[in-house]
Amino acid sequence: MLKQPIKIIVEVSARHLHLSKDDFEKLFGKDKKLTPMKPLFQDGQFAAWEWVTLKTAKAEIPHVRVLGPTRERTQIEMSITDAYTLGIEPLVRQSGDLEGTPGLTLVSEKGEVKTRGGVILTLRHIHASDKDAEKYGLKNGQIVTVKTLGQRALVFNNVVVRIKPDFVWRFHIDTDEANAAGVKNGDECDVIV
Repeated sequence: MLKQPIKIIVEVSARHLHLSKDDFEKLFGKDKKLTPMKPLFQDGQFAAWEWVTLKTAKAEIPHVRVLGPTRERTQIEMSITDAYTLGIEPLVRQSGDLEGTPGLTLVSEKGEVKTRGGVILTLRHIHASDKDAEKYGLKNGQIVTVKTLGQRALVFNNVVVRIKPDFVWRFHIDTDEANAAGVKNGDECDVIV
């Protein structure tokens, strides 16, 4: 018997970055702190007022939002269109898996940092709490399929499930993926296990 699809809300991740404390201070000043602008759906995460320019030998992309809090390593997340613009070839990776990834230069009004790696195309993923995982029979790292709805409906394969106690049940894709499927923040999709 076929299992019924599980409903989930999509969140579209525009290009953004997470900074290490060291890189943040190089870009914005010693003893400065990220300035929260608005909370994100995942607990403790926020969009900050701070932004940087992404710079390579080929091009620049200005006004890229910094997300908080700071992390152990700087991570820049973008779409394939952004990568083409900048002339780099990032790898599709889960957040935090940065080994062997390309770097670029980050520029703010107060400083500049050349990263040693950290640029990724984020693997499409689902955030699930422990309760969601139990309810839907999911395991951390499990690969599922998500089907969008509407006139440009698409099936996204290779969607990884990420489970943490405080995660909010959401499906994350980048702007290129969302545009191809004709979906926006808050649209509903079907998870097929």
